[in-house]
Amino acid sequence: MDSLSSAATIFPGSGDDITGQIGLIWEQTKAPLIVPLLKVLVVLCLGMSTMLFIERVYMGIVIVLLKVFGRKPEKKYKWEPMKDDIELGNSSYPIVLVQIPMYNEKEVYQLSIGAACGLSWPSDRIVIQVLDDSTDPTIKDLVEVECQRWASKGINIKYEIRDNRNGYKAGALKEGMKHSYVKRCDFVAIFDADFQPEPDFLWRTIPFLVHNPEIGLVQARWKFVNADECMMTRMQEMSLDYHFKVEQEVGSATYAFFGFNGTAGVWRISALNEAGGWKDRTTVEDMDLAVRASLKGWKFVYVGDLKVKNELPSTFKAYRYQQHRWSCGPANLFKKMVKDIFKTKKVTLWKKLYVIYSFFFVRKIVAHIVTFVFYCIIMPATVLVPEVEVPKWGAVYIPSIITLLNAVGTPRSLHLMVFWILFENVMSLHRTKATFIGLLEAGRVNEWVVTEKLGDALKTKAGSKAIRKPRLKIGERLHLLELGVGAYLFFCACYDLAFGKNHYFIYLFLQSIAFFIAGVGYIGTIVPNAQ
Repeated sequence: MDSLSSAATIFPGSGDDITGQIGLIWEQTKAPLIVPLLKVLVVLCLGMSTMLFIERVYMGIVIVLLKVFGRKPEKKYKWEPMKDDIELGNSSYPIVLVQIPMYNEKEVYQLSIGAACGLSWPSDRIVIQVLDDSTDPTIKDLVEVECQRWASKGINIKYEIRDNRNGYKAGALKEGMKHSYVKRCDFVAIFDADFQPEPDFLWRTIPFLVHNPEIGLVQARWKFVNADECMMTRMQEMSLDYHFKVEQEVGSATYAFFGFNGTAGVWRISALNEAGGWKDRTTVEDMDLAVRASLKGWKFVYVGDLKVKNELPSTFKAYRYQQHRWSCGPANLFKKMVKDIFKTKKVTLWKKLYVIYSFFFVRKIVAHIVTFVFYCIIMPATVLVPEVEVPKWGAVYIPSIITLLNAVGTPRSLHLMVFWILFENVMSLHRTKATFIGLLEAGRVNEWVVTEKLGDALKTKAGSKAIRKPRLKIGERLHLLELGVGAYLFFCACYDLAFGKNHYFIYLFLQSIAFFIAGVGYIGTIVPNAQ
């Protein structure tokens, strides 16, 4: 039975004339246009899936070898603990600048400033610099008072503001480097406003930079303090654990290159300056700096067993904005820098290919596009066009292996794997959209929305006597793109159940429900309104 003529059987109530006209148009266009086009798209998607599969297997093999041979960065590079010099005293220690950029961070500013001021290092060889871009005067006053409180305890802390937010975070960091006292500093550690480094952070990172002049960056791993807050934060933990436990480890061990995470890292200031400093041309100023520094020949070290506490976005709105920035920015940076990467003469051909193909093309572009286009658009479409088939290895085996390789980074959440797949497919809609915006430099290419941090706000409100349901406007809760894709998947599932032979309907029903749940905003933490 023809798919479009069967629609009336599944969803009765539409006019016979309209259904007949649609069915006629479908029949006339299917064989000469739709079938060939769908076959081409299937081949392209299978090709991208294979690329992603090879990349995941390669990284899996490297990680296994690293674990078997115990190849830690302390063994690869010279690392010796910093020791006191009786003659030179504290002057034998390098001067470290600690930058904390923040913007209206009412819930977490005390945590980050307190953690930075608690870093163990000779007091006359460290400068804490709070870069406050807050637009709320009340929050601004609170941050300034907090800095004064620590200054009264003898901490060398500087409270810096500017009269605009040009360049957002990159602009603030760039402005912070212009102050006269920074010229005395050798290294700069950067922590976002929700990050809380342990006191020994500098003792564990600075020796890499002191004893290895070729190293420009030391990056630590993130530890999520609110991973158990809700299902959405558990899903994020699974994705980010793979990034930190696999992608960053592999990049550091093989090519001494990976993307700077924008926080929880220490830069050699001379490397930062040689690379051209901070630039605000994309929404991933951290990755931009890392690529430019790498092209100058600087090496990076990732210390996976050094963890810094931080907070995951726990509201769906905040997470969507974050994922837009993290997907749009790399695609836009790839477009801007691919020629420069090819032209550079300071790095090997293999490293160039690694950066262009593995780091950018496969992980930042192909991974997003194939997840949404193949599994949420093309495969469901083959249900309606039985003339086009997806081979079992492409529909089942490859995605299953990729999923398992991704999920092993978080063993405690393996039982949530099905939910993670459904959630990642939903988010791939936004990542794919953002990727194309970045490649085409469309409207929201430079949109920067600071990720909302809740800190202890949720606990405070949850501890109140009564929690009322939040009053949210319908427009704030409904997401039409998710609802549209959910409806499409639901229709395909119904057709497959009634007339199809692919047996995709179980997956399609589950995936459509996931899109519907996201579409009505029933995901993540909903913070009660203050009453």
